[in-house]
Order: sequence, then structure tokens, then C-alpha cells
Amino acid sequence: MALASLVRRKAYLLSRNLSNSPADALKYSFSLSIFSRGFASGSEENDVVVIGGGPGGYVAAIKAAQLGLKTTCIEKRGTLGGTCLNVGCIPSKALLHSSHMYHEATHSFAGHGVKFSSVEIDLPAMMAQKDKAVSNLTRGIEGLFKKNKVNYVKGYGKFISPSEVSVDTIEGGSTVVKGKNIIIATGSDVKSLPGITIDEERIVSSTGALALQEVPKKLIVIGAGYIGLEMGSVWGRLGSEVTVVEFAPDIVPSMDAEIRKQFQRSLEKQKMKFMLKTKVVGVDTSGNGVKLTVEPAAGGDQTTLEADVVLVSAGRSPFTAGLGLDKIGVETDKIGRVLVNDRFATNVAGVYAIGDVIPGPMLAHKAEEDGVACVEFIAGKHGHVDYDKVPGVVYTHPEVASVGKTEEQVKALGVDYRVGKFPFLANSRAKAIDDAEGIVKILADKETDKILGVHIMAPNAGELIHEAVLAINYDASSEDIARVCHAHPTMSEALKEAAMATYDKPIHI
Repeated sequence: MALASLVRRKAYLLSRNLSNSPADALKYSFSLSIFSRGFASGSEENDVVVIGGGPGGYVAAIKAAQLGLKTTCIEKRGTLGGTCLNVGCIPSKALLHSSHMYHEATHSFAGHGVKFSSVEIDLPAMMAQKDKAVSNLTRGIEGLFKKNKVNYVKGYGKFISPSEVSVDTIEGGSTVVKGKNIIIATGSDVKSLPGITIDEERIVSSTGALALQEVPKKLIVIGAGYIGLEMGSVWGRLGSEVTVVEFAPDIVPSMDAEIRKQFQRSLEKQKMKFMLKTKVVGVDTSGNGVKLTVEPAAGGDQTTLEADVVLVSAGRSPFTAGLGLDKIGVETDKIGRVLVNDRFATNVAGVYAIGDVIPGPMLAHKAEEDGVACVEFIAGKHGHVDYDKVPGVVYTHPEVASVGKTEEQVKALGVDYRVGKFPFLANSRAKAIDDAEGIVKILADKETDKILGVHIMAPNAGELIHEAVLAINYDASSEDIARVCHAHPTMSEALKEAAMATYDKPIHI
């Protein structure tokens, strides 16, 4: 019996057997209060209902509750955190870290005077550590929901009107959740490719790549974007022969071209192979492995590649299937993204959308900012997210992080600009720890010195980039960064030196 039904039943029995004692009256009152505070019935109207408990959705729900709005969050997975926490950002970073530790042990420790007779991979233990991290974090979000009094409904939600969501609960029941304002935060799903069926065993998505039972001897990655290169790095470090097949002429097309070339060379030194300007035209899974037929993107002779596992990493698509958007008239574009205005409102009054289901970068941190801003608008406050100032990070080793414009974008705008660069080979901390591959590159307006873009390739670029994010958000100049005292010795000094090189001259090169 559902918990809500048990509470109702207990309250009913108490009411039938009440004596005139204060203790019995208190028990009856307490039972009813548990029900009314812990569970939303269909007749109760929320100020905000969020469909989706991923980074955008759960953050929006918590923020709404913090602003005093009665809030319910609906999540079909049964665990909060969405793709990012359950089968994306978090588990992938756990495996990236674990595989990097193994790679360091087998390639670098001896040079630091740490020697041992043998090192072996315990893949089940590695996966268990990853799963433990995910479990702890998902439970942590549930704790935040309780702390902020967000009602949590586990099930698949779909619109029956602009102010009502029908939920098929994971327990097998159904309920209707009503809201004055409803936020669509259903995220995105793996983009499939024609003629390729993902079985999550031999042909896998990023989800399957996070749960392989053994290290494949040969791994082919279709797609040279963030996810493909990260997962390729994981299994390459653990011993797989990795080949990346990419239709475009470059890896990570959104990356600054100069940084991209250095990044690709770094990955090639790690024995990752690339087949660019190449398309997959056939797949054969009839044998023990997988055979891919490929040909040049422009057409030409076909070749066959063999692998134990193929990872399809060709991007993601907004997830709106079964939401009933057509039923209430919500407009979408030709690829299924929900169209919103600058207040995240759709064309249907009271219905909003955030995160991967709307235009903009498909990033967890962008979705979080969307969620906060959207709720602030609903609460009568002001919210703002500038997608041109959202950082992006590739969590390989070295990492690549960027914010603002690439040099190609600045050129296209016709802006006169200056470029400052500083290599980590000249950074004392990087040399001290024997991890000095990388560079900082800064683009600034030639006349005003306003920073236009910052690009970093370094072991911890994902952490270093945020000084630049802050600078760009407040329209700082390269001289502003250059004149800030940076602790020595730190990797962050490379950013200071690059800023000095932009408006004047660096000291250490």
C-alpha cells in the first residue's frame, strides 16, 4: 500500500477510536499533518511545477522553494540529478580520474621515485567507486529537497492542460499535479545515427560506455566531440586501442582552431587515432565484434574497421517525447527544441522551458543558470543568463577550457584585436610537478583591451578558466588580470602572464 494511503488509513482508524484524551487528539492531528505536509494531492495547486529533476530542474525547484514558492518536482528516473549525475558528467569524471590514476601509475610514477613490481586494473572496483559517487550525490539532492520543502514526485509527467500534469508514477499508480507555473526541464537524449542500433553492449551510447564489463581491445568512437573524446580517453588509458571517426574536418568544431590543433596532437601522443572527414555507411554485428564500413565524407573508396565495442557519440537531442506539448500548443523548432523568450516563457501562458530542451549550449551548468533565472522571473524578480559567457570544458588530460569568442569568431566580427599567449612549459608549478603540456591564449579588443575570449589547455584548465569567466562577465581588460597578484608557484600564473603578453609583455618568456 502506498505511504499516502497508509497515512490516510491510520488517520481514519484513529478518528474512529478517539477517546476524549488530549493524547489521542494529538495523534490524530499529527497523522493528518504528516499527510498534508509530505504529499501533494491532485487538488492542491503549486506555485511552480518542474518536469525533470536534472541539473536545470532540481536547481529550479530548490530556488523556487527558497523564494517562498510552493514547489513540486517530477522526475521519471526515480533518482535526481538527470543524465548529468546518473549517466553523464559525474560518472564520466569518476572514470576519467580513476583511469588517469592508473595511467600515471604505469607511465609517470617511476620518474618521481615511486616504484612497484606490478599494477593491475580492478574494473569492478573502479565501477563501484563511480557508482558510490553517483549514489551519494543523488541522495544528497533528495536531502536538499527535504531541507527546502520541495515536494518530489517520482514518475513520468505529461501535460493535460497548461496548468495540469498527469504523472504515471514509478510505483504503477497515477496522479495529477497542478501548478500556476510549469517549467519543462526534461533535458536531452542520445542522438542516434541512421542504420545504427544501440544495444548498449557492442554498440553503446555514452551510458553504455560508462558500464562496460571489460576493457575492449579495440574501441571505435563515432564523433569527436566532448563526450566521445572523454570516453575514448578513459578506455584508451586502460588499454584500449581507440580510433575516432568524425564526419567533420576537425575535432570539437566549437574550439579555437589553434588550441584544437595542439589538443589533437596531445591526444595522438596518447595513441588515440583520428579518421576525420569520414562517414560511417554500414554496420555489421553478425560476428563476435563489430565491423564498420566507412568512406570519405566527400565520397570515395570504402574501408572496413573492426572493433570489440563501438561508441556512438554524435551529439544529443532535446527530450520532449510524450510530454504532450502538442496537446497544449507549445511551439518547437524543426529539431524539437522548445521556443522561449528572454524570460524562458513559451508561447503558452504559464509554461516555461530551460536547459537542453531550449536553444543554447547543452551543458549542465548552463541549465542550472537557466533554472535560477527562470524562477526569478516567475517570482517577479530579474534573472539573466548570457550564453556567450558560459564556459566549456573537455575533461581529458590535459583539459581544454574556454569562455567567450574564438579567434575565428573575432575575425568574423571584423574587430581589431590583440592576442597574448603563455605556455605552461614556462610555468614553474607545471615544471615542478612535471605536467607542463598546454597553453593559455587571450583575445582582447585592440582599442579598449576588453577581454573577448580566453582558451586554456592545461591539466586543470577546468578550474583555471573561472578567473577568466569572472573577468569576461564584468567586461575586464587583460591589464586588469595582469595587475592582480597571483600566488607563486601556481598554474594560475600562466593566465596572468598571458594577460601581460596581451597588453604589454610577459616576464617569464
